[in-house]
Amino acid sequence: MDYTGLIIFIAIGAIAGWLAGILMKGRGFGLMGNIIIGIVGAIAGGLLFGLLGLIGSIVTAIVGSAVLLFLAWVITKSKNPS
Repeated sequence: MDYTGLIIFIAIGAIAGWLAGILMKGRGFGLMGNIIIGIVGAIAGGLLFGLLGLIGSIVTAIVGSAVLLFLAWVITKSKNPS
């Protein structure tokens, strides 16, 4: 992967994290947290969808980000019960 591909990948992950934060109302970690989780979610979504034989960059990244945001919310919620 060249630098241009990496920058595009990070941009798609950042947008996906932002969109996943909007979709997961109340379960986000702020704009920067959602963007970082989006980038990691794009990687996770790419691996998951790649194993299933499905492709599609922004949809894959959003799904991966939403799942990762949900899991991070569940983990932090269990550590800090209110």
